[in-house]
Amino acid sequence: MTIKDWPVDERPREKLLSQGAQSLSAAELIAVLLGSGTRGRSAVELGRAMLTEAGGVNALLAREGVRVPGLGPAKRARLSAALELARRALGEELQQLPALTTPRDSAAYLRARLRHLPYEVFACLYLDNRHRVLGFAELFRGTTDGASVHPREVVRECIARNAAAVILAHNHPSGVAEPSAADRAITRELRDALALIGVRVLDHFVIGAGEPTSMAARGMI
Repeated sequence: MTIKDWPVDERPREKLLSQGAQSLSAAELIAVLLGSGTRGRSAVELGRAMLTEAGGVNALLAREGVRVPGLGPAKRARLSAALELARRALGEELQQLPALTTPRDSAAYLRARLRHLPYEVFACLYLDNRHRVLGFAELFRGTTDGASVHPREVVRECIARNAAAVILAHNHPSGVAEPSAADRAITRELRDALALIGVRVLDHFVIGAGEPTSMAARGMI
């Protein structure tokens, strides 16, 4: 039985239009994005398979490379577009906060931006003197096991954005969110370099498969 054979008020798209998006399950929301299923598998069943493979909605948001049978290029493109919109929405919410006061305020956003990437990225969240977000930027990209970070470029970007503070972040494509000796060394180097221009390093997040690791919470800043 396909979704077209379901009662009208149970079909995901019709249900969304009549009852609102909040009435749909995560699998039903994905089904609306996919548009249709495959032979022998409804769009809702595909959605459930994707959530199971990814490990939940948050994990799906953090990575778009989910592979399930029947998910062709067109459906992957729709899903990738929706996930990117969700990430940008998270970014807008972050910028509308009165201020970032705890690591949790920024951890979810940084995880959504960096966790799904198959290569290492070093990024910065720029803040004003009241810890309001000025912007986010990916500064350096590398391979699966590292990205070269140049303190001079980080300093230049902070000056250009008139930042008073910064939150550093980078991902570990291996999935292990444990700061390495190199991570600790570059954090100290950036902290000292930015202190010369009056910019404080509030935290450095390492993004892996689980919860991001806050180096400030570990006493490493």
